Amino acid sequence: MGETRIIDAAERRARLGVRHRLAGSARAGSAAEVADALVALHGTDPASVFLAVAARLAEGVEPVGAVERALYEDGSLVRMHGMRHTVFVFPSSLAAAVQASTTRPAAVRERTTLLKHLAAGSDFDGEWLAETERLVLGELAVRGEATGAELGGAVPRLRSTYVYGAGTRQEGVQSVASRVLRVLGMEGRIVRGRPQGSWTSSRFRWALAEEHPVRDPAEARAELLGHWLGACGPATEADLTWWTGWKVTDVRKALAAVGAVSVAVDGGTGFVLPDDLEPVASPEPWAALLPALDPTAMGWQGRDWYLDPDHRAALFDRSGNIGPTVWWNGRIVGGWAQRPDGSLVRRLLADVGAEAERAIGAEAERLAEWLGDVRVTPRFRTPLERELSAH
Repeated sequence: MGETRIIDAAERRARLGVRHRLAGSARAGSAAEVADALVALHGTDPASVFLAVAARLAEGVEPVGAVERALYEDGSLVRMHGMRHTVFVFPSSLAAAVQASTTRPAAVRERTTLLKHLAAGSDFDGEWLAETERLVLGELAVRGEATGAELGGAVPRLRSTYVYGAGTRQEGVQSVASRVLRVLGMEGRIVRGRPQGSWTSSRFRWALAEEHPVRDPAEARAELLGHWLGACGPATEADLTWWTGWKVTDVRKALAAVGAVSVAVDGGTGFVLPDDLEPVASPEPWAALLPALDPTAMGWQGRDWYLDPDHRAALFDRSGNIGPTVWWNGRIVGGWAQRPDGSLVRRLLADVGAEAERAIGAEAERLAEWLGDVRVTPRFRTPLERELSAH
């Protein structure tokens, strides 16, 4: 038997720079290219999608237009719930695999929970919910697209409320609308379209979704995991279980299905695709300013190979969401924020040297010029981002 291939932290950082389109020579020509390289863009905060793409596009490609064309015109990208009940933007070619492997099981749980809450806090039952959904889908079929508020005006049932957490400290009155639209979205029956306002807005219009082809869940899990290993391998079993939200047994079956090969990484065993064992050379030196929830920063559960553990408290909130980060050659070396006057400020948490500081400064200028008059505040505030933006 041959010796186990060792992929050390330096090579993992080289792979990250090239495959995540962060090195200058690896920058992408379209938003779809970026999403394909990363497999999924975190979409909980709409601005993060655009900022993540902007950091990876080649000069001359306008990020807002590129993302909006892909999402709302040519349909090469789609916004939908995925791993860990989180909203992501995926390549449309992966939508059916995501739906079958990840979203559909979560949607079943979501519907069950909603019916339980309605039964506990209102007189509404499954028949009432089904009729409400029928009316919503009918309205969208006529309108083409509509906001939640517009649907509430057309379908009065959506304005109904129920008592959540009756008899507990969490007791409160909640609207039916957001829960119904969430369930329909997770089931792949409706989809978020162009928002009201600018690209930073989360007030989305809803439209009927194209029906996803029925996929075998195991085959879908193998397809999604294969794409992710190609983008992020090597990854440990813990990384894969965390990222997908699947059971360990499902992760192991998917690894076997794609023929994943075990390799040695710092701290344990990782996995790569069988055709991904060749060494990857380091690209030219590169710097990047990545947004909160960027898929590279959030890509692995084990992050010590690109993030100093001493910096976690400053860069993450209590729920594990990362804020805006500064990168140098595959490592997180600081954080950044935008002040109310639009200026970008940053703080380095490590001594990176003069060359790195110049490169980081150039990236900051590029980002500030692109943002112009736009103001971006992360949805999940982190200690360093709060501190920098307040001064």
